[in-house]
Amino acid sequence: MQNKDACTSIMVGKKASLDGANYIARNEDRVKAIEPKRFLVKPAVKGRHETYVSPYNKVTVALPEEGMRYTSTPTLDQTAGPNEEDGINEANVAASFTESVYANDRVLAYDPYVKNGLAEDSLCTLVLPYIHSAREGVEYTGKLIAELGSAEGNGMQFADADDIWYMEVVTGHQWVAVRIPDDCYAVTPNQVAIEDIDFDDPDNYMWADGIQEFIEEHQLNPDHDRWDFRHIFGTSTQKDRHYNTPRTWFAQRYLSPNASLGQRPEDSEMPFIRKAEFKIANEDIQYVLKSHFNETPYDPMGDAPERKTYRAISLSRTAQSHILQVRDLNKYKTSIHWIELGVPAFNPYVPFFANANDTDESYRNVPEKMNLESAFWLNEALAEVVESHYQEFMEKDEDYQKELNEWARRKIAQVDKEAASLEGQALTDYLTGQNHEIASHYNKRTKALFFELLTEGCELSKMSFKMDPNL
Repeated sequence: MQNKDACTSIMVGKKASLDGANYIARNEDRVKAIEPKRFLVKPAVKGRHETYVSPYNKVTVALPEEGMRYTSTPTLDQTAGPNEEDGINEANVAASFTESVYANDRVLAYDPYVKNGLAEDSLCTLVLPYIHSAREGVEYTGKLIAELGSAEGNGMQFADADDIWYMEVVTGHQWVAVRIPDDCYAVTPNQVAIEDIDFDDPDNYMWADGIQEFIEEHQLNPDHDRWDFRHIFGTSTQKDRHYNTPRTWFAQRYLSPNASLGQRPEDSEMPFIRKAEFKIANEDIQYVLKSHFNETPYDPMGDAPERKTYRAISLSRTAQSHILQVRDLNKYKTSIHWIELGVPAFNPYVPFFANANDTDESYRNVPEKMNLESAFWLNEALAEVVESHYQEFMEKDEDYQKELNEWARRKIAQVDKEAASLEGQALTDYLTGQNHEIASHYNKRTKALFFELLTEGCELSKMSFKMDPNL
């Protein structure tokens, strides 16, 4: 079984963030350049008697009779499974599931992947509707892994208003999880990231039953005096140093400019969890997820000889990117599911209130072929136009993204004020209506820029010549 996602994940604790929210975020990168995604609200269910069978690998699970409503971003093509990826449920628990990670051959020799086990196509569908806290997300997933096994290596983020947990499932049955400290952030780029595990601290670490005995029995710990999950289960290869570690280097270079001094793109021992050196804003998370080694020789949009040395964070093959802003419901009435469709470097993040009962038609309905009434296709089209004349169009594109971020902050503040006096269905209906207004505003503004740049592009054709006005 082979992972299809090649993502970058970021977690920011509530004391590390500017607004006091917990954040989990990820770029969902795919193999194909075009992987249409939808944004849906899946309704709550009661009295159900169904069995789930994955179209991808036939993993079979009896579904609970009841499940909560949740947001999700499924793939349009369902023949390889739902691939819902991420969302926020009505218990105010957020999850992002499929950061592909890879174990070394030593550990896989003794605990190989299970072909018909739990895989990334099914994780969101089988977990998010049934968990009431971030910690329960780890526990619930761990029970599924114990029962079904895992078909691949995956990193998973879980967040509620109090906690963030990061879980890595690396072999058929072995996994660990760590609670991200409130005043810290963490970045992980397709490699085993979790380091030392304190088995005497179950409040901040969780692990698969028997994992210590498994390591001892098969003599798998390379260290003399520590139990480092990354060292035992992870890889340290040329691919890691060109495909993975440079992304951690760039993110930490931005978020920890002092602590990361001296780190190099190919360093294998950069810490997974770091103290924040400043309060991290939503826009800072966006910057990292949108980045492509900006202002370094490694920027693929530049002209330096090193521009193709490393795999960047933002890619043309990003199907969607999300930032899940988990807020305290005692202070705010809803958390926010930020969605970016297309290439993160060129497109805005759109805020949608998670306490909603549907999504806008432009996000819900995605044609198989390009159609500018679809938010996915509209953003893909804009990205293609901007990249085609990057030097000429990038400033206008950045101004457009900045303008929409400013608008989003004002809109969220206005909605929070109006929602303060609402409860129950009236609140959900109000927030749903606001989500439609937000989608309409972003789509209108995106179309305006798209047609403006498309028109300007006519003047930039290489098939031109200085014309004689007398001809």
